[in-house]
Amino acid sequence: MSTQQIPVVVLAGFLGSGKTTLLNHLLRSARGTRIGVMVNDFGSIGIDAMSVAGQVGSTVSLGNGCLCCAVDASELDEYLEKLTRPAASLDVIVIEASGLAEPQELVRMVLASENERIVYGGLVQVVDAAEFHATRERHPETDRHLKIADLVVLNKTDRVAQEELTAVHDIVAGLTDRAVVLRAAHGRVDPEVLFDRVVPDGEIEGQLSFDDLRAEEDEHHAHPHAAYETVSLDADVPLHPRRLMDFLDARPEGLYRIKGFVDFGAADPDNRYTVHAVGRFLRFYPAPWPAGEERRTQLVLIGSAVDGRALREQLAACRVGGPQDAPDEHSMWGVLRYVPQTEQEPQ
Repeated sequence: MSTQQIPVVVLAGFLGSGKTTLLNHLLRSARGTRIGVMVNDFGSIGIDAMSVAGQVGSTVSLGNGCLCCAVDASELDEYLEKLTRPAASLDVIVIEASGLAEPQELVRMVLASENERIVYGGLVQVVDAAEFHATRERHPETDRHLKIADLVVLNKTDRVAQEELTAVHDIVAGLTDRAVVLRAAHGRVDPEVLFDRVVPDGEIEGQLSFDDLRAEEDEHHAHPHAAYETVSLDADVPLHPRRLMDFLDARPEGLYRIKGFVDFGAADPDNRYTVHAVGRFLRFYPAPWPAGEERRTQLVLIGSAVDGRALREQLAACRVGGPQDAPDEHSMWGVLRYVPQTEQEPQ
């Protein structure tokens, strides 16, 4: 495919956890990023500027290049088809699940979709830190939902004393299956944790735009984004496929996203491999090297509470160390397990 794939993020959490607040924050912080929102909570749609009042099938423009539509779960594929049309020019799609929805069903539907223009962007579970114990008592399925999450946002941390917050954090982290747990107030998670934010032309990456400053004023508080760390690798030496897979199979807790390009050198001299990982989801997409492009590996790793120095050392150890370290004919087998059966090119 010549078109880029659009990540589809599933946003879940029980009623009152702060899903819509987080989503509104993402929309206000979008800047040049075009976000498609699919709302599956018909009782009270709280997206700013969204006034369809739960009418299934309604779609509105949010005025900043983003789109929002109210859908029934059974119409998921239909609306994914609409939102991924080139004319929409979306960069990411977020599905806000009903507060009483089974998030694994939405994840299953995204993973089972035959739409080649999308790629799974992870399950984000929002938890109300102040009401965690009461929510868990009312909804025993909380434990199951946390176990399948790729990222947990422990929200409303400003309402909980530090000692209690630490205790809740530890319980939540213990219930997940290696998911990243980020603390946040008012749903303020940096969009870069969830997806690649587009920087408008003429704007320096990382600087605050007027939109960002206005968002701060609108929210009447100045809570910082939930902290995360970015680790990069830029190498002109091929990576050994078997050692890279050892690293990926044992990637540490707290490492949420991995993206970039890998050069496997003599193991596959014809193709460059795009890697996309979110939570436990991992895919490789081989494609011929672009004509005239320098062959190198460029990776970005995003996580919370990760040891950046250790990650850099582990990645450096994946580099091929010379002719005596050349991969054998079977070394690509681990990589090929994560290559989709149909040829796709990711975002």
